[in-house]
Amino acid sequence: MDLSQYYNKNSGGEYAFTVEAPKIKFGVGCLREIGPEAKLFGMSRVALFTDPRVAKLESVAIARESLIKAGVDVVVYDEVEVEPTDESFKAGARFAQDGNFDGFVSVGGGSVMDTCKASNLYASYPPDSFLAYVNAPIGEARPVPGPVKPHIACPTTFGTGSECTGLAIFDFLEMEAKTAVAYSQIRPTLGMVDPASIQTLPAGVIASNGFDVFSHAVESLTARPYNSRPAPPSPDKRPIAQGANPYSDIGCLEAIRLIGANLVGAVHSQDDIKALEALSFAGLLAGIGFGSAGCTIPHGMSYAVSGLVKEFKAEGWPDQPLVPHGISVIVNSPSVFRFTGPACPERHLAAAQALGADIEGVNKEAGDILADRVIEMMRATGVPNGIGGVGYTEADIPQLTEKSWPQRRVLDNAPVELTKDQLADLFRGAMSYW
Repeated sequence: MDLSQYYNKNSGGEYAFTVEAPKIKFGVGCLREIGPEAKLFGMSRVALFTDPRVAKLESVAIARESLIKAGVDVVVYDEVEVEPTDESFKAGARFAQDGNFDGFVSVGGGSVMDTCKASNLYASYPPDSFLAYVNAPIGEARPVPGPVKPHIACPTTFGTGSECTGLAIFDFLEMEAKTAVAYSQIRPTLGMVDPASIQTLPAGVIASNGFDVFSHAVESLTARPYNSRPAPPSPDKRPIAQGANPYSDIGCLEAIRLIGANLVGAVHSQDDIKALEALSFAGLLAGIGFGSAGCTIPHGMSYAVSGLVKEFKAEGWPDQPLVPHGISVIVNSPSVFRFTGPACPERHLAAAQALGADIEGVNKEAGDILADRVIEMMRATGVPNGIGGVGYTEADIPQLTEKSWPQRRVLDNAPVELTKDQLADLFRGAMSYW
């Protein structure tokens, strides 16, 4: 299936895309090499960021032992919040600034890696206002004055791809919505992806992570083409999220294929290291992909779904109201695919085929084929039935819409323009699927 025509029929003035591939080490057991890697980056005193639950796992012990053996002084910060907020980002930044560190290590999921990225930035160049580095229009999006300190990111989940990106996502409490700090400078200096680190994940966490990977990949594949944007006034003004491009296409399609082939089996047999290795690699590929192309509407909707959570609690996470990120994304995705399918049907069809859908002789729209395959996998992995399954009703749609509408970074990256009324309709379509 030739997807290159997508770039021929769109022209907004842009003529180039930028590839900033992260440095990655991948393989079972590679976490034991973190000490020598830290020394190569000149680290002598590091802050090791993690959260209270991951701090008790073997991965943190392995990383700490390797660093100490290499002669690196290690101070552990284990107060990272799952689904971090502006307040927890500020707490991490204070720790980083007070510690006089020359390097950072993060061992954990996306919350840990994102908190470490933000802490590194805010400690390196303390601003006069927290909103200085936060995405516009919520924040000021000031330029980063210079390079930050080296950071080695070691994921213990596989969903976020945070080891590959210059994004740090958080809940902005004042607005009850998620936003981000987004700069290429805060991309980790090295990502160390050890599939052995995810062997302890519960089934529900594997499902959430897997669907986050899938949505990263398919949103990047179906994002607006990079050459549909206006050319920037100068090369340094190209956004991190540039839109779909031939480089991101390659990794995203393979990530979707690996999710389709391995996710359901891994949810029902968490000790299958080969499946976990495939899922880890899928997360890496999708992270590289959306780190270049960017996400779209499902992620824009997800920030409100998680930010406005009422009483929903997810098995495998802390005992508190929480919609895990991957779940908050995938409950929206089928509704969105039905909407965006006509804009680039060949890409939705390619994604459906990669995910395992039978596309031969099927008399449906491409977006419907993809949506139906996703719903089939949601049911097979025990994912909640749409936003209604995580506690929302029709009465919540106006507030969900209002909280999602400011997420221009992702909404404007979609292959079609979106009105506020259409966004509300997408939430209605996502209320339930079966």
